[in-house]
Amino acid sequence: MRGRHAHRRRDREDAGELITDEQWAELLRVRATDPDAVRRAYDRRERRTSVLSERGTLFLVAADHPARGMVGVGPDPLAMADRRRLLERLLVALADPAVDGVLGTPDVVEELLLLGALHDKVVLGSMNRGGLAGADWEIDDRFTAYTARSIVDCGLDGGKMLLRIVDSDAGTAPTLESCARAVSELASAGRLALVEPLPYAREGGTLALRRDAASLARAIGIASGLGATSAYTWLKLPSVREPAVLDATTLPVVVLGGVPAGDYAADLEQWGTTLRHPVVRGLVVGRSLLYPPDGDVAAAVAAAARVLEKSR
Repeated sequence: MRGRHAHRRRDREDAGELITDEQWAELLRVRATDPDAVRRAYDRRERRTSVLSERGTLFLVAADHPARGMVGVGPDPLAMADRRRLLERLLVALADPAVDGVLGTPDVVEELLLLGALHDKVVLGSMNRGGLAGADWEIDDRFTAYTARSIVDCGLDGGKMLLRIVDSDAGTAPTLESCARAVSELASAGRLALVEPLPYAREGGTLALRRDAASLARAIGIASGLGATSAYTWLKLPSVREPAVLDATTLPVVVLGGVPAGDYAADLEQWGTTLRHPVVRGLVVGRSLLYPPDGDVAAAVAAAARVLEKSR
């Protein structure tokens, strides 16, 4: 046991800024004894006047993976299962002034609020997490987290929805309908709707992302037409081998980090190519930033910020 605790301490020190034992104990106390503190924290949050930074970019850290059953990173199957460790890494990332905010499910957002980390930050609420990773119904991605109404009531800046498109899976249809409804409801309240359309195919019983230009262009067209208006719609897309595929839309685009390649320099290079397209406004990256191969979260965030800055 002693060796395990020592490993955990070293891991937390590598991550950078720590939550003190006193802060952690207070967070647990509030969670157990004062649930109304969450509402007060939402109400007290100081909101930014613009989603875009002064540079015209948006750089968010994503932390909505555990709610879809994704807690492993690389060789560690439980990397994101340690909540204190995850929150500490998020605090390190959010401390960098180049990071505009966070994308998360209610539990993560509310913990960061209780820790006082989201003032003057962009906060997007993750909405559909019901398509659990590896589940038989994975493509029927139910809305199980924030709703459009709760995003407005909580004073968040917008909502994000995942739309995996599999022509051979009927679960795509109800997800399409639910996403269209959410886009309309968010737009009616003047809130950003971040749609992540990803074309997939089943190969040998597993889902595989299709990165060819035709599949991505098709997915972009489908997502762009969702809802009663596209006025508040943004797209969250993977880095692309052929940036010309982004000519398929005038909507603002942010590049998603995706599954870490294990080579952070390679990830950065791939993002940089896509970031130079004029419709692209920024990055939304999760595991690659929070769990880099060398464990240095601050350095990973700074490197991604430099790539984004050079693309402007």
